[in-house]
Amino acid sequence: MTSAQLFPAPRKFRPLDGCFRIPAPDGFDVCWTGFSSPDVLPAKQAFDTLFGSRLPRHTFADARHKVAFRFRRGRVLGPQSFRLRIRPDGARVEAEDRAGLFYAVQALRSLCAGKAADRMPCLTAEDAPDFPVRGLMLDVSRDKVPTMRTLFTLIDLLASLRYNQLQLYIEHTFAYPGHEEIWQNASPFTPEEIRVLDAYCAARCIELVPNQNSFGHLERWLAHPRYRPLAELPGGGAPLPWGGTRAYCSALCPTDSRSLDFLCGLYDALLPNFSSCRFNVGCDETFDLCGKGRSFAPGSPGEGKDTGRVYLDFLKQVHHLVTERGREMMCWGDIILHHPELVPELPEGLTVLEWGYEANHPFEEHTQLFRKSGVPFYVCPGTSSWRSLFGRHTNMIANIESAARHGRDNGAAGFLLTDWGDEGHWQPLAVSYPAYLYAGAVSWCAETNRRFDLCATLCRFCPIGYERELLRLADLYRLFPPIGNASPLFNALRFNKPLAPSPAFQRAYRRFLERPEAGTETQAYLRKLLKLAATPAEYRWSKSERAATETLFRHIWLNENRPGGLSDSLAKLIPRSNERLR
Repeated sequence: MTSAQLFPAPRKFRPLDGCFRIPAPDGFDVCWTGFSSPDVLPAKQAFDTLFGSRLPRHTFADARHKVAFRFRRGRVLGPQSFRLRIRPDGARVEAEDRAGLFYAVQALRSLCAGKAADRMPCLTAEDAPDFPVRGLMLDVSRDKVPTMRTLFTLIDLLASLRYNQLQLYIEHTFAYPGHEEIWQNASPFTPEEIRVLDAYCAARCIELVPNQNSFGHLERWLAHPRYRPLAELPGGGAPLPWGGTRAYCSALCPTDSRSLDFLCGLYDALLPNFSSCRFNVGCDETFDLCGKGRSFAPGSPGEGKDTGRVYLDFLKQVHHLVTERGREMMCWGDIILHHPELVPELPEGLTVLEWGYEANHPFEEHTQLFRKSGVPFYVCPGTSSWRSLFGRHTNMIANIESAARHGRDNGAAGFLLTDWGDEGHWQPLAVSYPAYLYAGAVSWCAETNRRFDLCATLCRFCPIGYERELLRLADLYRLFPPIGNASPLFNALRFNKPLAPSPAFQRAYRRFLERPEAGTETQAYLRKLLKLAATPAEYRWSKSERAATETLFRHIWLNENRPGGLSDSLAKLIPRSNERLR
């Protein structure tokens, strides 16, 4: 065998001759030595799932056994590490801690996949992670709120890939008591659902971290008359980095004490439902804080200050709210990076999330700044799936690899893959699967996982029936002049623009059309999006095309998500009038 049968590929690996045949229940003892019962529980449940009806007999005492697990703190490779030794007479596992034990069982499950379900190849392996935290942040606010079934399936996938953190990005999709007008049409998470998800994650060695944006990206709140007095720019008009101005208001006024009172109420409703000691408060893209709002008016607390100082002052106040509630604060790093002289003043105990989603994002420069300032930080690349239709495969690989390399070199405390839903969240979850696999592998051990057969691994861990076609679709964006953070195919639909396709795109497009009919509904949906994007804008939305697209869109959406947000997303795809066709 090769190390490819283990995924992620282990740090150290040596194949041996022969295999261990898993015995029948009457001779199948499993011993757990040195572990407490709570430490064993996640691994034991995963082990029992692996063997199904052939449930082994478990014991905590030395006995005659075929599979043995041993707690070996300080004797393996550090936190979360494990060592495997499989011989014809049995399997021996040494684990550093609870997480290492769980990951060892995941490795055994990987070895028993497919036709080899009754045997394990003989080998020795040692493994440990590059990053102590390997997480996924999923956008559940723009516009998709996944069903509980979808999240359970996702959590199981993340556990098999050795992720140990999950964040659900919230702007307005939690059922905050007393704020019903904000979330009543959004199909929000209830406190009870969050507690269920928290327990489900914990049983798989995953930390569910609360995430509530607390400064910018609050347009769904500030659009209501009740909350608009909290806005920095109540009338909108914030200049945007990519040009133009924003018509609506999006950020709280940081010098208005009522903003802190508002956040206190949100935190007190949200945080008790999580067992995590961490809390991501967001505070990114505060474009409204441009020096022209309420904070800088004559007589206001921000008069005469620059925007960076006003931002940092508010961040420190939010940090106080978070630490008062016994949590460790995390926030995005984009705004403070515009004011690098203020980085040393960040409050102690704050973890900065260094994000960037292009292949050439300056992770090296930014991570060196945080390292030299002694500020704990995560590196946060993206799935490259949002605003793309099918993903941007080559960009995704380069972006994730760069984040892993420079994060590891400069001492990042964690790696957080981000999966956003900007401009309608049209992409189905399957479009992000390649990124989940690649990020999970390189954040665990980049040295042994930088290159692997992504298509084959997709078929193995998250089979969708059209893996190779998805990966080909995900590189169609390269046949157009590059644009940042989006695919031209997406822009053709979102803004009803005509495409200027190259001969290379035309050839690729014809090859997709010449293939057999789509085998799954999601595959048919992706082909529909491709066909619409390639159709001249003036012919795109006939009455029949509009009806067929809406029917398919709704069906695909509701397969994975709640109904809230569906109408908002659909309105961004299908023009409501002929205005966008002119």
